[in-house]
Amino acid sequence: MAFRSHCQTVLGIFFALNGGCKAKPPVPLRVAAAADLAHAFDEIRPAFVAQTPSELTVTIGASGLLARQIEQGAPFDLFLAANTGYVEQVVKAGACDGSTAYRYARGRLVIWVKGVDGAAVTLDALAGERFKHIAIANPEQAPYGAAARDALTRAGMWNKISDRLVYGENVQQTLQLAQTGNADVAIVGLSLALAQKVGSWSLVDEARYAPIDQSLVVCTHGGNAAGARKLADFLDAPAGRAILRKYGFLLPGEALAKAP
Repeated sequence: MAFRSHCQTVLGIFFALNGGCKAKPPVPLRVAAAADLAHAFDEIRPAFVAQTPSELTVTIGASGLLARQIEQGAPFDLFLAANTGYVEQVVKAGACDGSTAYRYARGRLVIWVKGVDGAAVTLDALAGERFKHIAIANPEQAPYGAAARDALTRAGMWNKISDRLVYGENVQQTLQLAQTGNADVAIVGLSLALAQKVGSWSLVDEARYAPIDQSLVVCTHGGNAAGARKLADFLDAPAGRAILRKYGFLLPGEALAKAP
């Protein structure tokens, strides 16, 4: 009996130690990404997870709204904004690490229509009777909306069509307004236009609006800064840049990736 009791004690200690050595579940990697990145992350996420196994969740939204959430303590690990201004804002607030920030792209504006003649639509053409409702993102919280307002103002069109404007919360929702017929045309980001199987578009002359320089930064309220740095590095490496280029997220000197 004494021998059995001793064995049971040893086994009990073994199982207790074994249970205590179980690997902790991975810390989730939480990303806040501008709405123009929605389709790109459909490819970025599985490519990164295959290389660096992790539980990666992505929240898509207007950069201004995401920045406010991060300032208020939202537990994001990485913030990809549609401009540098919002990254500077969260760094200044002490919510993100400025030493990790870098520009990952320069965005481009396009005019998108549901039909097949989008390539011929210009800013000046928006004054025509065909375009009774013109969708842009909210300029107060979405960088592409601010750029659209800038382009329309420089083209002398803002005052002519301002009463026809309808606003999306972010650039993705803005495109949806035109897709669903709630707007006749939308001024959105190139990345979203490239992802559509229907509709057509034309590029807005970049001289008509201030550069849409897009930056990312690792944040401090999340629990996985190390994972955020790995994802930031991935996006700056050949595999990540190839996906970004495919969706029109170009740096100066880069060209769109060719379709496979």
